[in-house]
Amino acid sequence: MRRHQHETPSRLLVVASAVLLAASVTACTPGGAGPSASSSPTATVTAAPTGPSPTATRTPTPEIPGGDASANLESFTDIVEGVWDAGRSVAGRDYIDALVDAGFAKDAMEVTFDRTSVDDPADSIQFSVHIGTECLVGQVGPSVKGPITRVLPELPAENCLVGETRTIDW
Repeated sequence: MRRHQHETPSRLLVVASAVLLAASVTACTPGGAGPSASSSPTATVTAAPTGPSPTATRTPTPEIPGGDASANLESFTDIVEGVWDAGRSVAGRDYIDALVDAGFAKDAMEVTFDRTSVDDPADSIQFSVHIGTECLVGQVGPSVKGPITRVLPELPAENCLVGETRTIDW
């Protein structure tokens, strides 16, 4: 079982993390400038194994512990990694459906587009679950080394992702 270290970063580092993630989200939404992967020294970064595993199928069945986003990060990460390991999916619906199946509230989620404004596959997608004043944010795609998950503060508009997001209407 993986351990996540949770330190209370300075407000400046939290804001910097949010700005970096926002830049990557904006780059992958219709009208964005191009692909971008973000990295932050205070963030928890979890990479999937680099080799393909077509026969390995992991069904994520973690318990949602309740509480704040930090208390849910490990479960969120396990679910994201399970979807990624099952087929290296860059389809937002796959992650949203898996998170809903695990007990996260669909109406608290956001997801970016799977395709660019010129109908090319997105280099990465982001998705989030809003919990209190924090957000569980995930990013996957060929432009990142593996699934990335973080806890970030909600944005001033009380949402989690910057830029245009898809309507979750399924």
